[in-house]
Amino acid sequence: MIVIPLKKGIQSIITYLKTNKVILVWIPAYAGMTYFIINMGIKVEASAPGKLMLFGEHAVVYNYPCIVTTVSSRIYVEVEKTSGLLKIDAPQVKNVRFVEETLKLFSQKYKVDNKILVKTYSDFSSQYGFGSSSAVTVATIHALGKLYKIKISKQGIFDLGYKVVLNVQGVGSGFDIASAIYGGTIYFVTGGKKIEPLTVKNLSLVIGYSGVKADTSKLVKNLKPDFKIFDQIKKIVEDVKISLLKSDWKTTGELMNQNHQLLQKLGVSTQKLDKMCEAAITSGALGAKLSGAGGGDCMIALVSKAKKEDVESSIVNAGGEIINVKINV
Repeated sequence: MIVIPLKKGIQSIITYLKTNKVILVWIPAYAGMTYFIINMGIKVEASAPGKLMLFGEHAVVYNYPCIVTTVSSRIYVEVEKTSGLLKIDAPQVKNVRFVEETLKLFSQKYKVDNKILVKTYSDFSSQYGFGSSSAVTVATIHALGKLYKIKISKQGIFDLGYKVVLNVQGVGSGFDIASAIYGGTIYFVTGGKKIEPLTVKNLSLVIGYSGVKADTSKLVKNLKPDFKIFDQIKKIVEDVKISLLKSDWKTTGELMNQNHQLLQKLGVSTQKLDKMCEAAITSGALGAKLSGAGGGDCMIALVSKAKKEDVESSIVNAGGEIINVKINV
C-alpha cells in the first residue's frame, strides 16, 4: 500500500497511477492533510489440501516408505504486491514461521522482493493433525509462483517446501509436503526418494479426533528409533500398497490393525486413541489405527458402507469426534 500526501500535486499522483497501473482505493482526511491511499492491485490465490497418514508414520522419518492420502479440506493463501513492508495475516496457521520461511527461501531462490501482503484462510482446524503447516507452505509457494509468473515443477515445489520444513522444525520426512503437492493417495519414501501416485478406488474411512492436539515435531524428535519395528512397518506398507490397489479391504483392515499394534509398541499411542480404535473394531470396522505422530490427534477406521454409521457412533461413545471430510481427493 502507498500513501501519497496531496501536497505532492494531483498531476504527479495521476502520472504515478498511470505509470504503475495501480488502483486508487481511499481518499481520507487525516491530521489536516488529504492523502491518497493506493493499493498495488496485483493479487493471486492458491490452495493446497490437508493430508491423512494411512500407513508408515514414524518409520518414514528414517528412510522407510509410507502411504498417505489427502483430505477435501484445504488451506488457501492470497498474496498481493504492496510497496511497503511484508505483512502476514494468518490466524488459522499454528506456526506462522512456515509462511515466513517460505517467503524468505522463495525470495532468495528466485530473486524477488518480499513487499507483499499474505493472507490465509482454511477449511479445517490446525488441531486435527491434517498437515496445515505443510499445506500452507505448498499453497504459499504456488501463490508466489503465480504472482511473479514463475513456473515451478512439482519437484521444485517439493524441494523448496521440504527445506522450509527442515529449517523450521529441524526434522521431517517430507511426506506431508508431497501429499499437498500431488494430491490423492501416494506411496512415499523419505526425502522424496520415491513419490508414486496410487490409484485407489472406493477407500472408505471414518476419522475420529481424540480431542487432544499432538505436538508432532516434539513426538518425532523424542522417539527412540526401533529399527526392528520399522522393518515390520515397512513390510506392512509394501503389502498394503498391493491390497489397496486391488481393493482388498479385508487384508487392508488386518494390516491396519497390525500397524497400530506396532505403533503401540513404539509408545506413541494413547489410552484414548486405543479406546477409539477398539470401539471401532468392536462395532464392525475392518481395521483401525492412529493416524500421524500419535500422542493425540486422530485415528482412522476402515469401514464398509453398511457399518459406517455404527462405527461412527461407537467412536463418539468412546469420547471421539467424527471429522467429516472426503479422502483420496
